[in-house]
Amino acid sequence: MSQSEPKPASDVKLDLACFELDGVCCAVDVSLVREISRCPPHAPLPHAPALIEGVVELHGSVLPLLDLGRVLGRAPVGDLTHARLAVLQADELLFALRIGPSVDVISVALDAVEALPALATQAGYEVVRAVVRRAGAAPLLVLSLEAVLERVYRSAHGVSEAA
Repeated sequence: MSQSEPKPASDVKLDLACFELDGVCCAVDVSLVREISRCPPHAPLPHAPALIEGVVELHGSVLPLLDLGRVLGRAPVGDLTHARLAVLQADELLFALRIGPSVDVISVALDAVEALPALATQAGYEVVRAVVRRAGAAPLLVLSLEAVLERVYRSAHGVSEAA
């Protein structure tokens, strides 16, 4: 195959940082992850938008802290002593996302990535950008960080929405 010919979709890979929340496997594109570390203590922010837990200091930077469970409309991440912090970048913004202790990076074929079913997107659920089919396992949910940030903005204005 010459260099000018496109690769078949099965040869094109997408690298995903994966983590689990109460048995649900979620992922984000690795290119959006700046760091994954232990969770440092956070300081609550008085009168902050509902989805902002507070702020954390990491390597001299102060970052807003979100909790994956709360962002997805579920219970907050439990077991804070083993939780991890994913520093993510979306829309030119850096923020910290508290995730569970189980983190892995996988490479998936692009043809295994599918859009979220139409009913979910038409109902206004946009936090999950895509799903990855996995043989013998539940689909992996690929998060849209832009939609996560949109939820934070909406929580600042008191707009409620179902997860």
